[in-house]
Amino acid sequence: MAIQITHIRLSGGAGHEHITRLWWRNANGSGDNSRAEIVAWIEDKNGEAFVADSYGHHVEVRVVKPAAGAKYLRTYADGVWTDNLLALPRR
Repeated sequence: MAIQITHIRLSGGAGHEHITRLWWRNANGSGDNSRAEIVAWIEDKNGEAFVADSYGHHVEVRVVKPAAGAKYLRTYADGVWTDNLLALPRR
């Protein structure tokens, strides 16, 4: 079942690679997990995550694998990497 990412926490900077924790909800409840846990869930368990925009449209969250450094999450819409995660409220 897909999760909707609702809030994020940043540490050490303002870019996607600085997202350290994500809050989510789905039909079964809500919770929060580290970036690494969400990355593993998407990659290893075929998990699906999204961000809803102000119109209710879903924007897919994908894993970015940089040449150096840890994997991180970013939204992807219409063939373009977007900043929807960074626009979410902070916790």
